[in-house]
Amino acid sequence: MTETTLAGVLESVTTKALSGVRPTPEEMLAVLRSADEDLLDVVAAASRVRRRYFGTRVKLNFLVNMKSGMCPEDCTYCSQRLGSKSQIMKYSWLSAEEAADNAERAVAAGAKRVCLVASGRGPADRDIDRVAETVGAIKGAAPEVEVCVCLGLLKPGQAERLRESGADAYNHNLNTSEENYRDICSTHTFDDRVQTVSQAKHAGLSPCSGAIFGMGETDEDVVDVAMALKDLDPDSVPVNFLIPFEGTPMHGRWELTPQRCLRVLAAFRFMFPDVEVRLAGGREIHLRTMQPLALHLANSIFLGDYLTSEGQPGEEDLKMIADAGFTVEGAEERTLPTARHDLVAVRRRGAGTSLPANT
Repeated sequence: MTETTLAGVLESVTTKALSGVRPTPEEMLAVLRSADEDLLDVVAAASRVRRRYFGTRVKLNFLVNMKSGMCPEDCTYCSQRLGSKSQIMKYSWLSAEEAADNAERAVAAGAKRVCLVASGRGPADRDIDRVAETVGAIKGAAPEVEVCVCLGLLKPGQAERLRESGADAYNHNLNTSEENYRDICSTHTFDDRVQTVSQAKHAGLSPCSGAIFGMGETDEDVVDVAMALKDLDPDSVPVNFLIPFEGTPMHGRWELTPQRCLRVLAAFRFMFPDVEVRLAGGREIHLRTMQPLALHLANSIFLGDYLTSEGQPGEEDLKMIADAGFTVEGAEERTLPTARHDLVAVRRRGAGTSLPANT
């Protein structure tokens, strides 16, 4: 691609993003296929969009792994999968008190959202009761915190019960394109995942859904999953980069470069201009010293560890954010632009909480 052509594409996708218009698949492909020497131009263009809607704020999120390992699903990227030989901690459900204690420490460190995650195909009704108790314990200790739940595929009525318990959001990632999905999982389908995100949204939970990159996907797969996610209209989009755990079929896949990760993040910012784009799993090992540059694209990160792997220490995350010229988003600040229908904000207004507009 010539410099003139890339400059034209970047101007077009930036103008569209600032006007709320979806980029074309061809434009997304052009961003993903741009040369390394043009990377700063790509980042600068996407950064204009990030600053327009989110300023210099970074939202902090914290994972609580409530149930680890022993999953009956065969997702090839996952260390908790059926038949996994990965050396990870395996345990049944944390108590509500232990989960709430972990959440309290995260909130004290600046986390605005706590994500409760449990391995498995999906929750039984008694699991919903258990999670509801945990949500209540967390909200009782820190009523201002957002609670997102991630339990797998939902059965009818379960999303409504989670919402009634006080949960704010539900996460279920599409992970990759529909075409590529059959190559990474055989125990459930891409449509199963789409249906769960739709159920959660219909029940009034803020939809959170993203993808994992580094699993052998093509540029077209990246565009396809971005388009599928756009159709679901999520409030938050986690962007994960594969951690190729030993003991999984994806072991040894180190195909990502920092430059590739940044181009993916830029493409997602153009596709989701006014949505929380979250820098998630694998950022430390794939972006490495270029993590601060990613903050110019993503407006949200996970603080500390992930489900079965260690992350960058929280203190280093906070230093990185400050050194890069960003500030941690406060609990009283609204994440999404006021023009966007934000289900978390809607719920809080219903509870009588006043939310300031974005600046």
